[in-house]
Amino acid sequence: MGSPVRDETAPSKVMTEFLERCGGCAVVDGGFATELERHGADLDDPLWSAKCLLSSPHLVRKVHLDYLEAGANIIITASYQATIQGFMAKGLSEGEAEALLRRSVEITCEAREIFYDRSTKGSWDFTDTAGKYSRRPVLVAASVGSYGAYLSDGSEYSGRYGDNVTKTTLKDFHRRRVQILAKSGADLIAFETIPNKLEAEAYSELLEEEGIDIPAWFSFASSDGATVSCSDCISECAKVADSCKNVVAVGINCTAPRHILDLILSVGKVTDKPIIVYPNSGEIYDGASKKWMKSNGETEEDFVSYVGRWREGGASLFGGCCRTTPNTVRAISKILSGESPVTSKTRFLR
Repeated sequence: MGSPVRDETAPSKVMTEFLERCGGCAVVDGGFATELERHGADLDDPLWSAKCLLSSPHLVRKVHLDYLEAGANIIITASYQATIQGFMAKGLSEGEAEALLRRSVEITCEAREIFYDRSTKGSWDFTDTAGKYSRRPVLVAASVGSYGAYLSDGSEYSGRYGDNVTKTTLKDFHRRRVQILAKSGADLIAFETIPNKLEAEAYSELLEEEGIDIPAWFSFASSDGATVSCSDCISECAKVADSCKNVVAVGINCTAPRHILDLILSVGKVTDKPIIVYPNSGEIYDGASKKWMKSNGETEEDFVSYVGRWREGGASLFGGCCRTTPNTVRAISKILSGESPVTSKTRFLR
C-alpha cells in the first residue's frame, strides 16, 4: 500500500477556519512572565518563565486561565525559554527535559478544559451561523523561542549570534524540541521573537522535515518598523514564512506598538496569510541589566487605541507580549467585539 496522499492545504485551513469561527479576528493572550511574577514567581533564572514548569506549574495554569477569562482565543505555552539544552544545564536528564516540554502543552490544554467546564456563560459564549451556542474557539500554541533566548544574553533582541552560528547550527539546536512539541497535542507552534532571516529559514526547513507536521506561525521582532532585530528587511523575512506551507500566519511580537502598523503594511505586501501582532508595552529591554526600561513612546491608552488601525491595516490576530496583562487582552477583546474598552481608569499595562 502506498503512502497516504497529503493534503497540502490542510495547514492553511486550520487558521482560516479558526478565524471564521471567531468572526474574522481573534485575540491572543498577553505577557506571561509579568503575570507569573505578579503571582509571586521568582524568574531570576536562565530558564525565565520556563522555570515555573519545574517549580510552580499551578501558577502557569493560573495565568493561562486569567487570559482565557479576559477573552483570549489563543493561549501560548510556557515553553518560550524551555529547551532541552537549558533544562539539562540545570541538572535534568534528557528524558526529564523532554517530559517538561510535553508538560508545558499539557498544562495549557488543562487550562482550556477547566475554562470550558467552569460555567455555561464563560464556556459557551459563541453563537454560530445557525444561532446555536458553541464553545468559544480556543487554540493552544506551543511556543518556541529563538536561539538567543536560550543563550539568555540579550542576543534574542539583536539576532547577532556570531559567525560560528550557521543555519545548520540552528536546525540542530531546535530540531528535537520542535519534534516533541509537534507531537505534544498543541494545535500549532508559535515561533516567536524571531530576530533574523537565518533563524526563520532554519525553522522553515525544520517544518519540512519528516516527522514534523504541524501548523505554525512566524512572529518577528523589530525595533524600527522596517527591519527585524538584526537589521534584516521585514519583507524578506516575511517571504521566508510565506514560502513555507505549514506557516499559517505571519507577524510581529515583542515590538513597540508605534512600529506595528508600518510592519503590518510591509508584511501584507508579500503574503496573503493572516497577520498576527502582539506588541510589548513599548518599554525597552536592556539585555545587560535584564530589566525593562521606561520609554516615552507609548502610554497604556495608546496601545489599545492602535488596535483599530492595525485591523484596518490588515492584521487579524491581536494580543500582547512582554509587560502586557489580562487587562490589555480584555481591552483588545472589547474593541474587536465593538465595545468601548474604557469604562473606568483601568490600567491596561503594568
